[in-house]
Amino acid sequence: MKRLYFTVVALLSMTMTFAGNEEGMKAGKNGANATAVATVANSDAANYEIRYNVRRLGETLGLNQWQMDSVEALNAMFNADLTAVAGAEKSARKEMLGDAIAKDHAYMSHVLTPAQLGKYETLINTTFANRGIEK
Repeated sequence: MKRLYFTVVALLSMTMTFAGNEEGMKAGKNGANATAVATVANSDAANYEIRYNVRRLGETLGLNQWQMDSVEALNAMFNADLTAVAGAEKSARKEMLGDAIAKDHAYMSHVLTPAQLGKYETLINTTFANRGIEK
């Protein structure tokens, strides 16, 4: 049993060693400066990731099961758009973010009632403000 355990640990360790991302490999070649660039890029991506607990959102907005399922799917699409925004150049981010928000609003307006949509927009705007993202 110990052999199996140590074999699995060794295999996972080797896999993690060889599975470094491109930014990490650049950091190894270019020194600490590349590490700082990778850290900034990762923190930008984390700021733009908006995931929420659909159950709690459903309780806050008064969603039925169909709306909760739809909102969960739309959140995945919104996060894909925000990931693209985070990876874009800073000059293009504002326009891309505006497009992503408009797309999310259009889709959510088909799923949520006007009152629910108003609360949802307040929550999203507050989230952006808390993360320091300018629209």
